[in-house]
Amino acid sequence: MPALPPPAPHSRASQQDQVLPPLREAAEVSKAWPFEEARKLIARLEHAPKAEVIFETGYGPSGLPHIGTFGEVARTTMVRHAFRVLTGDAVKTRLIAFSDDMDGLRKTPDNIPNRELVAAHLGKPLTRVPDPFGQYESFAAHNNAMLRRFLDRFGFDYEFMSSTEAYQSGRFDAALIAMLARFDEVQAIMLPSLREERAATYSPFLPIHPRTGVVVQAPVLSHDASAGTIRWRDPDTNEEFETPVTGGQCKLQWKPDWAMRWHALGVDYEMAGKDLIDSVKLSSRIVRVLGSEPPAGFNYELFLDENGQKISKSKGNGLTIEEWLTYASPESLSLFMFQKPMAAKRLYFDVIPRTVDDYLGFLETYPRQEWKERLGNPVWHVHSGEPPAPEALTHGEGGQTSVSFAMLLNLAAVANSDNPAVLWGFLRRYAPSASPENHPRLDSLVRYAVAYFRDFVAPKKRYRLADQVEREALGKVSETLARLPAGASAEEIQHALYDIARPIPRYQDMSAKGATPERPGVSNDFFNMVYAVLLGEDRGPRLGSFIALYGLEETRALIGKALAGEFVRDQAPAL
Repeated sequence: MPALPPPAPHSRASQQDQVLPPLREAAEVSKAWPFEEARKLIARLEHAPKAEVIFETGYGPSGLPHIGTFGEVARTTMVRHAFRVLTGDAVKTRLIAFSDDMDGLRKTPDNIPNRELVAAHLGKPLTRVPDPFGQYESFAAHNNAMLRRFLDRFGFDYEFMSSTEAYQSGRFDAALIAMLARFDEVQAIMLPSLREERAATYSPFLPIHPRTGVVVQAPVLSHDASAGTIRWRDPDTNEEFETPVTGGQCKLQWKPDWAMRWHALGVDYEMAGKDLIDSVKLSSRIVRVLGSEPPAGFNYELFLDENGQKISKSKGNGLTIEEWLTYASPESLSLFMFQKPMAAKRLYFDVIPRTVDDYLGFLETYPRQEWKERLGNPVWHVHSGEPPAPEALTHGEGGQTSVSFAMLLNLAAVANSDNPAVLWGFLRRYAPSASPENHPRLDSLVRYAVAYFRDFVAPKKRYRLADQVEREALGKVSETLARLPAGASAEEIQHALYDIARPIPRYQDMSAKGATPERPGVSNDFFNMVYAVLLGEDRGPRLGSFIALYGLEETRALIGKALAGEFVRDQAPAL
């Protein structure tokens, strides 16, 4: 690994180094992907030192911001933080969230109101298309505001940059003139990648029509780098125009535009989806023609909807950021983005409960880990090195139990309620000192859980009757619970359940760790059966913990009702 610069004397990272010397050492060898990416940047600086490293994420505001946009910013932020730790903040960093809002609107998105209003402005820069929601001066302004609101909600440290403002203010003028001077070299890179018909009229420069305001796909008749202009012919009227490439009067095609932006802004790091691998290669060749090195980065896999289709802004399939945040915390969404970025993942409502509980599990594990393991724990990256302490309920004389999202869903299911106060009733009975005030994150979890239960669990609940083997097993569960002391811990209850299931051939698992013929393991089929018969659910959290929270006698009453067929009798017929 390249030598690292010394820590800045008063930086946050250097302060961590002074307090926690193992952090820097663990960071240097960590195999977590943000550190692997940060090391690429350190190698880049060894080759070409600079005082400031620029991270960039790009966004096309042709549709409402989707969760993939958030993912790119979240992941880039994780790499940026890893870089800061590795370098001790000796190198200044910036993250630019760039909106390509000067791009011409190609089609009307499906998921907006007043589609006919927008359709009347096809081809114009997005900043000149009216806002179909009637809230902002343009469609781009609306979508940019949504993007910034979402990013601000997550506390990202970023600088928003508008393509339209950058072009019109002259910020890109020097880079545009450089591109014009190398017009033929850029053409030589781009034309072989295009179909013959497209190549015949292709130009990296797209003039803004002086009368219609449309971004024109027109053949360039001539170009003059010294004058900074292009001559082009209107494909509809055959009229010729001479237009400056500066001052926002021309827009680059997006691959040359990407390269120009890297050059003009000095971008050092930008990741992109796997669908853009060829585009990255072309833009990298162009930026070298301009005299700059392409940024470091990697190609992440795309998100898919529940049908395995790529998530699209214009289609509006998959989850939105707001939808995820209706049912789960921002931290859980960041975890989803951290995990396996180079593997395709389906992103729909069913992934939320497991992701939330994965987050809680990582948070609970973190305090017990050494630094090497901590830097591989997703919560370190989700919380930029400062994960909060996990919350737990205190029961009896010092016993503690963590509450999972799945547990709360099952409490909501057994109570058949989407009222947070009802769930807090169960929690307080188990831990009388607990309250929303002294457990604020648990209170948020409760509210997320009841919302998810209301919208996704309750409509799908399907109880079933127990067969003879299951009736006998449930009867034994009820008898065992009756013999346990009122303050039995979740562990005591769990072990008692194992002892009930272990002798029943249907539930024996000889492949379980430590299983012997004399002491078989217990398969998950036993626990899933209990949840299916008692709660109408396919599966649930650790059953001993659920019973400890719900109550021994309450669970026995639940078993009695299930064995009497009350739940099956009362449920609505399946559609």
